[in-house]
Amino acid sequence: MNEKRFAGYTSFRYLEANKDYKLYDLADEIDRVPLFSLELTVEEEEKVQDIFTKHPIVSMRDHGFIVPRQYKDILPYCSDLHTSFHYEGISKSGVDVIFENFMDGISTITSKNGLKWQDVIYLLGIRYADIQKQQTVYIASTYNDLTKAKRKKQVALLPSLEAASILENEVDRVDILYGFGIRCMGITYNEANTLGSGLVEKHDGGLTNFGRRVIKRMNQIGMLIDISHCGDQTSLDVIETSDDPVLMTHAGARALWHTPRMKPDDVLKACAEKGGVIGICAAPNTTLTKSSPSHTIHSVMEHFEYIADLVGINHVGMGPDTFFGDHVALQHAFDNMLGISASHSGEEFTESSYVEGLENPSEAMKNMIGWLVKNHYSKKDIAKAAGGNTMKVIKKVLT
Repeated sequence: MNEKRFAGYTSFRYLEANKDYKLYDLADEIDRVPLFSLELTVEEEEKVQDIFTKHPIVSMRDHGFIVPRQYKDILPYCSDLHTSFHYEGISKSGVDVIFENFMDGISTITSKNGLKWQDVIYLLGIRYADIQKQQTVYIASTYNDLTKAKRKKQVALLPSLEAASILENEVDRVDILYGFGIRCMGITYNEANTLGSGLVEKHDGGLTNFGRRVIKRMNQIGMLIDISHCGDQTSLDVIETSDDPVLMTHAGARALWHTPRMKPDDVLKACAEKGGVIGICAAPNTTLTKSSPSHTIHSVMEHFEYIADLVGINHVGMGPDTFFGDHVALQHAFDNMLGISASHSGEEFTESSYVEGLENPSEAMKNMIGWLVKNHYSKKDIAKAAGGNTMKVIKKVLT
């Protein structure tokens, strides 16, 4: 369905493995788990295909990143310069635009593994070099760049950072990151930084004075702001401070699942009232609901329906946040290293090993859109949620 160009390239094929870079054993299968089917009718399949053909399909958070097979390799691999991208899997996604942070450890594990500012430039440069050698994806910098993806039969990657921690206390680094292609940046990850409080902090002090300076600079230069991992007060402060709409690239509703990782109604409403968009997350063991004891596409889409009813269809999108390989193992590795797991606390549940129907990027957006078709949403509303709403914000902010 609307597959993109793929010529067989695998990451760093131009180098010699275990000489120029360390070769890890990667979980590179596309069909890692049993095949999932929505059991769409022929007419429904045709409707899904029509949407993919005629409308922009935007994933507000997904990853071409491939998780190592061995748990012990995950953290060393994430800190390595040469992390592999699953070009074949992304080519099968049918997606036109992906907000991609390359899973290189820039913003999530900086404080714990010793990454420095210069490492950010190295990591981005290595990724961009690899991208130059293939035909499936390309780096986008402007709204117009993104609109070319469908015609080119490629996937436009919008370079993003999960958090702004790497800024430390230097606002000019926003400009430098922009110069190196970053077009969307989160304010915090789960823990606090010099800008504000992350969602696992017991006391949320809100946006700092430095954080306000960063928001102003991001507005000035034309960079999208993401509050997916911010604390509630910090989120509200960012929304109020920003002149531009603010995004939650991958989130869910706390009213359905009471954990810090989900967002309360007042924050969701504030985001929408400012013109922002909330991308519905499908990272394992996040967007659960009381009616779905295991994590499946159905629990994820319960969050979609709740938020769409709360803020309106014009302010929802899709941010699956999927990988190739064992996402749960990756979560555990990061939580164990950071010494936190509070983002998933607050509810008792049996851990799901993956999200049924949303296991990796090759199927995530297809199945989320297919679910909407199956549940009788109009083409107009599906097109908005599939990418139209996000593209509207992008057009306003990216200059």
